[in-house]
Amino acid sequence: MSAHVTGYAYPWDVRPGFADRVAASGVDEVAVAVAYHSARAATPFDGTRSAVVARHAALYRPVGTGWGRLRPAEPDWVGPDSAGEAVAELRRSGVDVAAWLVLTHNSLLGGRFPDVAVRNCFGEVYPWALCPSHAEVRDYAARLTRSALDGLDVRSVVLEACGQLGAVHQHQHEKTDAVWSPAAARLLSVCCCAACARGWTGSDAERVREALRTEVRRVIATGDLTEVDDELPADLRETLLATRSAGTDLLRGAVLEAIGTGRRVLLHGSADAWATGALPGLTPRAGGEVDGVVVPCWTPAGPEEVAAAKAAGIDDVGAYVTAVGPQAGDLVGHVRRLRAAGASELHLYHLGLAGPARAPLLREAADEAHRGG
Repeated sequence: MSAHVTGYAYPWDVRPGFADRVAASGVDEVAVAVAYHSARAATPFDGTRSAVVARHAALYRPVGTGWGRLRPAEPDWVGPDSAGEAVAELRRSGVDVAAWLVLTHNSLLGGRFPDVAVRNCFGEVYPWALCPSHAEVRDYAARLTRSALDGLDVRSVVLEACGQLGAVHQHQHEKTDAVWSPAAARLLSVCCCAACARGWTGSDAERVREALRTEVRRVIATGDLTEVDDELPADLRETLLATRSAGTDLLRGAVLEAIGTGRRVLLHGSADAWATGALPGLTPRAGGEVDGVVVPCWTPAGPEEVAAAKAAGIDDVGAYVTAVGPQAGDLVGHVRRLRAAGASELHLYHLGLAGPARAPLLREAADEAHRGG
């Protein structure tokens, strides 16, 4: 089966010549970031500058009034409706467009309002991660979605960070890489905020936090950076995951209600139920509530991610791959293996960041995806 190909882009990438590059790349649809986190994004096709510095998370549509204290920031590095203008320009050029929404990754709001951010077992706040267990966060995400899509001519919506972020995520001058084993990172990603603690029915919240702290210390003390298992009691592990899943389900439900009908909805996620981050763990209900799931395939383990999602009952699995940096590797061969594993869509990162030298690679990857089985 020929795979559908989606290429990703930022609003500022859509400038003269971009639609022609889209056509040359062979992608079927462009996902434009409409609500996005902070970033410094290279602009290899822009002869007037080398990068755009998006200092904080922002909504690239008119923000308007009537928000609660969780109000998205406006970008002053581009116009107030740069996403709307980018979508309109692409549609005038005959390009199908998706709205790319990042929901709970917002360091600005998490820093201002730590009471609704993820908090680990040591009481440390992760300001980059708004916690879905809070009704205020879910209401914010739904309002953000409605505002992002208002009057927008898009056929699809791509949801990123529609769940909980955790300990392992890029931060300012990140200095935690290669320090924690997978087991330690997973334990440090368990949210222990007040809203999550209320979900630990029948458990003493401080004892749960202490159990997590003790296990984190034990795992780190082993010195084994490859450790994937922990020694938490099985019933406690189930309670912690059930609490996270409940918040994620409520968040996704609120966002899907805000999207409404008539648009295709794709969810960034992972078959690993404990995963946190931009592609958080799928709950048992997730696959049946969206039109497709996009799984992380930036590494050679991508085919295993696709196979795991298929085994979990996901019919339409998109493979998220990068043409940027050394991860690209043998991209065409990688796409071939992903298709063989069952991927029915290819999601290409990134039409703006992958400069002229990568343009042929994008086309070759799209052609391989379209080749079918």
